[in-house]
Amino acid sequence: MVNQSSPTSFLLLGFSEHPRLEKILFMVVLTSYLLTLVGNTLIILLSVLDPRLHSPMYFFLSNLSFLDLCFTTSFVPQMLFNLWGPKTISFLGCSVQLFIFMSLGTTECILLTVMAFDRYVAVCQPLHYATIIHPRLCKQLTAVAWVIGLVQSTIQTPPTLRLPFCPHRQIDDFLCEVPALIQLSCGDTTYNEIQMAVASVFIVVVPLSLILISYGAIARAVMKINSANGRRKAVGTCSSHLMVVLIFYSSVIAVYLQPKNPYAHERGKFFGLFYAVGTPSLNPLIYTLRNKEVKRAFMRLLGKDGDPR
Repeated sequence: MVNQSSPTSFLLLGFSEHPRLEKILFMVVLTSYLLTLVGNTLIILLSVLDPRLHSPMYFFLSNLSFLDLCFTTSFVPQMLFNLWGPKTISFLGCSVQLFIFMSLGTTECILLTVMAFDRYVAVCQPLHYATIIHPRLCKQLTAVAWVIGLVQSTIQTPPTLRLPFCPHRQIDDFLCEVPALIQLSCGDTTYNEIQMAVASVFIVVVPLSLILISYGAIARAVMKINSANGRRKAVGTCSSHLMVVLIFYSSVIAVYLQPKNPYAHERGKFFGLFYAVGTPSLNPLIYTLRNKEVKRAFMRLLGKDGDPR
């Protein structure tokens, strides 16, 4: 039996069969969310207030931090509510969550690719960096990333929400995502699965390939640098971004490109939770701990001498 009309609400199961685990996850998610708020807000403040961080790299980084703030805020409050109490979410709430989650997730994929291009120019063409990566281009590339995310979500969200959902309305996940809603459907999902596969290629595979190509060129350029200090400086400008890319894309691949079996689905829920909650809280931590300029800017914000001795 299939429900042909739009349901009024859904049930987000999460790990409802393990109530103790959900209470632990509540504390983990809450802590990660607070770290996300503090860490990313700090990155934005440093990028705006410190003149030494008024460069393309930190312009993109502040956009990534703002993106992560919006990304987590779009679903974490609802997730915390569901982990601690009732599992319900309205159809409208699920629709909004799906649209924003997909839009911002796509934007982050494109923005990380733009940041890789910025690092490629900085290392491989340092003499032309200021000419190529000028402020106007930075704003244009960032705008393109946000527009692509909006367009992608506009294309994929309506067909997903029009699926004939089963009467039990139980979404076997922590939030409203395309794979979970497709699984909830009792009708033919061939079109939606093809659409998701095509979207995965253009949003995940193509950007990741461009990032890997950029870092391949960066690696060749670094090998040609004669001085050890020059090589360390070149690697230092890229290491934080590369680590963020590895963490982000490994979790995205585990969620959206997993095989269809129960074990993979359960594992995908953990990876999906990490992708949604863990990655945004780790990004500012990685940049703060590994980037000397950010650490110095933070010390200057505290009124201390941030310059090395």
